[in-house]
Amino acid sequence: MKTIILSSALLLVAGFVFYSFKNRKVENSTKGKSFYDLTIKSLDGKTEISMSQFKGKKVLCVNVASKCGYTPQYEGLEKLYENNKEKLVIIGFPCNQFLYQESGSPEEIATFCKKNYGVTFPLTEKIDVKGKGQHTVYQWLTNKETNGVKDVEVKWNFGKFLIDENGKFVEYFPSKTEPLSEEIAKFLK
Repeated sequence: MKTIILSSALLLVAGFVFYSFKNRKVENSTKGKSFYDLTIKSLDGKTEISMSQFKGKKVLCVNVASKCGYTPQYEGLEKLYENNKEKLVIIGFPCNQFLYQESGSPEEIATFCKKNYGVTFPLTEKIDVKGKGQHTVYQWLTNKETNGVKDVEVKWNFGKFLIDENGKFVEYFPSKTEPLSEEIAKFLK
């Protein structure tokens, strides 16, 4: 009888711990902040990229990786950036959370992007785009409470968040959405 009670108690505690862990919320340090209040370090870690420097332009935030099936989208992202520089900034956020597809050092990432795709748009430090270590930029992007539009779960590399000229969240495009697609182009007209 004692064994049954002890086993039941352990199962109850384990269930509570699992439920609490599964339903925990990431502390969102972006409450009350606008997109323009956010900052992040550049890929080389030497400079701070302030989103406020992009006021008046649309911003496309993309979590990127060098060893992903979607990596060839770098080419389309660069073309989109080159063709729309006067009204659009693209920011690549290297992330190693999806099957370790961005395991390189900052130098390796920069070399890969430049050599293979001629990337000239800004790249940030390597970050987490989800989970407990989620960077503040992605806390803002993925939470309706802060972005004012919708909750978004980043499920893979090359998810794209579009912010308008006034720092307002416009739309999220999943990985499969090509950078030069009509889905994105219609927002740039």
